[in-house]
Amino acid sequence: MRIAASIEYDGHSFFGWQRQPEVKNVQSLIENALSSITQSKITIYAAGRTDSGVHALGQIIHFDTNIIRPISAWVKGVNSLLPSSIRVTWAKEVSDNFHARYSALSREYQYLLINNPINSALWASYAGWNFYPLNYDLVHQACTRFIGEHDFSSFRSSECQAASPVRDIYYFDVKQFDDNYIFIIRANGFLHHQIRNMIGAIILVGRELKAPDFIDLLLTQKDRSKAPPTFMPNGLYLTNIKYDDKWGLPEAENKLKFFGKLD
Repeated sequence: MRIAASIEYDGHSFFGWQRQPEVKNVQSLIENALSSITQSKITIYAAGRTDSGVHALGQIIHFDTNIIRPISAWVKGVNSLLPSSIRVTWAKEVSDNFHARYSALSREYQYLLINNPINSALWASYAGWNFYPLNYDLVHQACTRFIGEHDFSSFRSSECQAASPVRDIYYFDVKQFDDNYIFIIRANGFLHHQIRNMIGAIILVGRELKAPDFIDLLLTQKDRSKAPPTFMPNGLYLTNIKYDDKWGLPEAENKLKFFGKLD
């Protein structure tokens, strides 16, 4: 039997999603909770890995088990064994052909950026921070330069293990709420540190230190050393994973809602 589930977590106290020895990670805690419920070893597979300090509203996982439990056990039962910073939001039995990673059609991240001379004491772990004034129109123009299929070598980490640097960005927009910005990015997939590196370049354009065609230049150069440093992880959220309707999963409509309706 294969179970799919959606996971929400506060990533600021974890060393990322992936199971690692000796450090606190999200995957191990969920696997331990599931193994306790089933009294057997459970391995989970996720739609994507998030880095240290990155959050999720809609991480999708799947796991296999021969142990029959009511759906409530995979939600409330597992949650009772997890720290308050991790929650299963739904679970569903799915076809054995479903795979959380390989069945995904697209992935969406949102990035919350505070643009203020003083960083927030309350939001410091949950938002990126830029204290220089930003030009919204230039920020928006920079975002649109990334849309389409490109070689993102200038925006991938040196530790990135992806076989190809080519990714297709379907949608990239930014909403401004007073001194706060929410970036929404959807693509067929992302490289290691890709979004944080893109945000760093966009901020340079928004500060009017670079023209919008700086983005085109970086994409053409395919050289990580030419791009700005990796931006902070604090404001990055894995929000929605899109799958074909044939799998029967709940529609993914997670949003950062701190500043009202995001349409």
